[in-house]
Amino acid sequence: MNPVTVVGPGTVVTSYDQEPTVVVNGAVAIEEDRIIGVGTFEDLGAAHPRAELLDAHGGLILPGLVNLHHHFYSALARGLDPGTPMHDFGEILEGLWWRLDRALDAETVRLSAALSLADCIRWGCTTVFDHHASPSCLKGSLEMMAEVVQEAGLSAVLCYEISDRNGHNEALAGLQENLLFAENHREAPRLRGLVGLHASFTVSDATLEQVARQRPVDLGIHIHLAEDQLDTRLSQERYGQPPLDRLDHFGLLDCRSLLAHGVHLDSHDVSRIAESGAILIHNLESNNNNAVGRLDLEATLSLGCTVGLGTDGMSSRMLGSLRAAFLGVRAGTGDPTSGFDTVSGLLQANSRRAAQVFDEPLLGRLVEGAPADVIVIDPPAPTPVTPANTLGHLLYGASESVVRHTIARGRVLLKDFRHTTLDVGEVADQARAATPELWNRFRSLDT
Repeated sequence: MNPVTVVGPGTVVTSYDQEPTVVVNGAVAIEEDRIIGVGTFEDLGAAHPRAELLDAHGGLILPGLVNLHHHFYSALARGLDPGTPMHDFGEILEGLWWRLDRALDAETVRLSAALSLADCIRWGCTTVFDHHASPSCLKGSLEMMAEVVQEAGLSAVLCYEISDRNGHNEALAGLQENLLFAENHREAPRLRGLVGLHASFTVSDATLEQVARQRPVDLGIHIHLAEDQLDTRLSQERYGQPPLDRLDHFGLLDCRSLLAHGVHLDSHDVSRIAESGAILIHNLESNNNNAVGRLDLEATLSLGCTVGLGTDGMSSRMLGSLRAAFLGVRAGTGDPTSGFDTVSGLLQANSRRAAQVFDEPLLGRLVEGAPADVIVIDPPAPTPVTPANTLGHLLYGASESVVRHTIARGRVLLKDFRHTTLDVGEVADQARAATPELWNRFRSLDT
């Protein structure tokens, strides 16, 4: 018989639904990579008297979080001075991100992934969708990152952002990187692939035609869409169509599509996304940082569009992103009573999309038979937690609290605030040693 772990006692919240089941003085029982029981701490202790206890110290016991849009490669940009004026989104791309991704080599690709994954674990994210770019280290880059993902113990959906900005041959190489990785991990329990695309204005019709021709019908795309007005303007000027029309024209808009941002879509575009079954990914902190505008979340949801949540490389802190989205609604509407209904489904939308990609219908739920992705938030809630007020606890309490334990598919990755799979101090030391050379390569590149 395999050993059983009981996580508890604490307040169990079984999902990120609007009114989840809440078990006071509860616990979760885990065997191998599955949840085998959810109930009171007393009942599960009696049912599994020889189980190992992972003490929750009364904290919130929640499903592992899912991040639908991250950029691991941005991890080593912290403190970097681009050394060039950047007045708008186009200049930010050219002066910072497109130089940084070209400067990455194999070592810094791996280190960026390790740093970002360590942060995911620290903030309770057990499944992450990453959108990668490293033109000088393109071939095999997704497998490099996958090795780090497996070491860290998380689940990840990886892709390489295809772009013609450095030439058509490189775009085709990016396509092959995506297709090979996705095929190699088609049935992997912890790793999957998508077809990554940079924003429409840097992807030619010839490239989109090849993507449409070579992409398996069950393989979704992951693209930046209408993040800034630049995307719409240049797509129209260069290719005669706005971004969403181009995706639709090439048959790339469907129920497996992940569309990041959508800040500058009109209501007709949003309705078309809703009809397609694609998911739009809200990244408010990044949008604010780049001053590109704000997705009208209330209007988007009112048109029937499914909206999830990402961080766009700004952080790995999903509950913090949820709080930012909530406050963004209030700032946008000017109504201090708004926001709760608007953001209540974002985290669950993330879980549902991850469940689809991994063929795990119960992913994101603390129920018997679900993947054992469990986190414990510390300290305990100081006021009662009920199905009706759970979102309030997440927004005003858990989002500002720390994670005590992170468990991914039954493996304890963070135990009493300490990483168990990654030596975070060693990774940081390696990053500090590698960063000066990376930044020197960055400064040597033209904008």
